[in-house]
Amino acid sequence: MDYFNISLPNREINKIPMLALAHIGDGVFELMVRSKLILEGKTRINDLHRACVKIVAATSQAKRMERLLPHLTEEELAVFRRGRNAKVNSVPHAASVREYHEATGLEALFGALYLRGEKARLDELFSIAMEEQNENNEPASLEADL
Repeated sequence: MDYFNISLPNREINKIPMLALAHIGDGVFELMVRSKLILEGKTRINDLHRACVKIVAATSQAKRMERLLPHLTEEELAVFRRGRNAKVNSVPHAASVREYHEATGLEALFGALYLRGEKARLDELFSIAMEEQNENNEPASLEADL
């Protein structure tokens, strides 16, 4: 099995519980964040860790999900909503219930796209999610978020 080139049909993905999709999506999103940070020249492990934790935190993921919503297809939006509405047993103290649910929806979406083998779409949505906005709604550097 080539785990970097999975391509499951929708009928198989629809059988996977939402929290399981969010689990795989969490790993996909974090790997993409780590890759982005390394490619941008962050190589000191403490800096990498701090930057990564800040970006993958539920509060940050919820904000990034807000940026993605206008760009989602109906099918992607349905996966996000199902992930967002999944029953979770606990919420981290650093996030509100709403933020945690939004983050879970983002992770479920990334998990579904990964399992479908939709790498180009993952890259596209990740780029949008990682765009930073300043007060004038202009992109800012990633460093501002770190």
